[in-house]
Amino acid sequence: MPLVIVDVMLKPEILDPQGQAVLSALTRLGYTGVTAVRQGKHFELEMDGPVDEARVAEIAETLLANPVIEDFSIRPG
Repeated sequence: MPLVIVDVMLKPEILDPQGQAVLSALTRLGYTGVTAVRQGKHFELEMDGPVDEARVAEIAETLLANPVIEDFSIRPG
């Protein structure tokens, strides 16, 4: 069965408090060299038959991402 990966991230202009919390924790734990963290969502969709990228994009826009504040990318798994 074909596998499709959909990654969802906040748009760059949207603040990411979870990413900032992770960055703060990394600093407190002594990890250096990390200057920014953005947190997102990762979905793996097993498809029954050939992958229709337009349909996957519709699924992402309808359910997986909030297109007002999030961007998504689709890639084969």
